[in-house]
Order: sequence, then C-alpha cells, then structure tokens
Amino acid sequence: MTEVEDTFCEAFEGLFVRLCVTANDEKWLTYAVRGATALPCTVFGESEAGIEKFLGEEETPDGRKGAIIQIWVGTEGGEAKALQKLEHEVAKRVRQGILVVPTTAVFDAFSLRCEGCEIKEEGSIDTLRKIGHCGDGYEEICEKFGREIIKIPIMMGEFIVERFFKYGKGVMGGNIWLFCERIEDALAAGERAVDAVNAVDGAIAPFGVCAAGSKPETKFPEIGPTTNHPFCPTLRGKLAETKVPEGVSAIPEIVVDGVSESVVKKALRAAIESVAEMRGVVKISAGNYGGKLGKFKFYLRSLI
Repeated sequence: MTEVEDTFCEAFEGLFVRLCVTANDEKWLTYAVRGATALPCTVFGESEAGIEKFLGEEETPDGRKGAIIQIWVGTEGGEAKALQKLEHEVAKRVRQGILVVPTTAVFDAFSLRCEGCEIKEEGSIDTLRKIGHCGDGYEEICEKFGREIIKIPIMMGEFIVERFFKYGKGVMGGNIWLFCERIEDALAAGERAVDAVNAVDGAIAPFGVCAAGSKPETKFPEIGPTTNHPFCPTLRGKLAETKVPEGVSAIPEIVVDGVSESVVKKALRAAIESVAEMRGVVKISAGNYGGKLGKFKFYLRSLI
C-alpha cells in the first residue's frame, strides 16, 4: 500500500445550496451543469460549485433527466454576510449558467435523496428577487410539480425555477495530495480519486484534479493566493526549502466539500482508498497551514 503521511488536512465552514437541474436531454443537461459549476472562485471571495451526481427521470420533480449540483460560499466574514453572498452567487450561476441553456429548469434539492447524509436546513433564499425578476415583471408564480415555482418567459419558451432554495451549513476545503512519479500517473490517480469523491452522496470535488495548490502567504497580495512553491517539482533543484521528494514529478490536489463533517470524512477516505494501490503514487499527503485556515482537521491515517 502507498505510504499515507501522518498529517492532516484542514477545512472550514461554508454555506451551500443543493439544486436539481433538469433538461430535455443529456446534452443540454450536461452543458448547463458544467457551465454553472465551472470556475471555483472562493479564493477571490466569491463561490465554488460542483456536480454531486446525475439523476434518472424517476428521481426528478419534472420527470426529466437531471443532476444535483452544490454551490458554496465561505463564512469567514460572518454568517449574515455569507448568506448575502450566497444569494448573489447562486443567482449569478443560475442566471448565466443554466437559464441561458435551452430546455432547463432548476428545483431545490435540499431534501432529495442523500444516502448517509446529515443535512440540517438553516433557512431559505427567495429566488424571486435575483432570478425570478429576470422576467422583467412578466414572470408568473404558480404551483407545479407539487412546488411553488416561478415561470420566466424567455426567447425559447419558459424557464422554470423553484421559488425557495433551502441552504445549509457544511464543510469546505478538505483535501488530499497525491505525490506521483509522472504526470501520467497523476492524471490517472487524480481522476480515480475524483470519481471516488463523486460516488459519495453529499460530496463534491469543486476543482476536479487540481494542478496548482496555493498557499495563504504571497509576495503579491494584490492578486490573491499564489503557487505553493515548496511543492512545485520544477523548483526542486532551485530551492533549499523544497518539499518534493526525489522521483516525484507531479502532485495533484483533490479538494472536497461536503454537506456535513461525516460526509467529508467519507469522501476523503474513499479518495485515499481508491489510489492506495496504484502504481506511480509514491505518497498520499494533504495541505494544511498549521491549523490557521479552518477549524476542522481531518487526520489522514485515522480516516483509513
């Protein structure tokens, strides 16, 4: 079995919504959910998102193909401020990533099946203000599919969005690092680890296979977090403080957000176990900053 370093990753609290996106067929559904969850921006004080799982027609409110996505914001500025940010970020991603895609609809998925999840509702967001009013006053509120929905007239029919999205409090930023011999090994191991995370209900990997882990301190604060230089393999021969072992040429990071602490633990364990026997994976470690970043600590060896 690959060495699992005696270390921990640290994670922090966040607010999230869990949404069900549906469409007429798989092509438009995939286009919408990928667009709406792209570009993690929490390092810039915005949001990050990911696809939790795809759903069959029998699992969605309107009987069409669907997927569950999560959208997250951090709570570092306080919960009231985080909630304002969540409302803004959810509206932005729904309006620009989903509403513009033909045949799509969005429903609250907070209570849809989540195997092994412990999800507690903290409140709800009224989507009329920042999504519904895209109808410019021509939107209509009605009951459909057993839910209160808003019908927004668009140039290809109507866009349907549920009136209220519930939100909860969860854990963001759990992670593992995979020390790999070659780029090819890192890609294969990274993809397998992401698949393992995605197989856990309630968890997402918002960055997918992340090629560029960052650090809090930087020489250029005006641009935000910068490269974690001690762990850059191409700098190994140039730095006295390098932390890249000989024989390692790639270190992908897998970041995990989950609706509860137990879900993040389960997803991290699944990711570790999925790559523990893979050729080319030299060591499994994690990113932490001495406990300064977040209140949650996940010790890798205790996970397995």
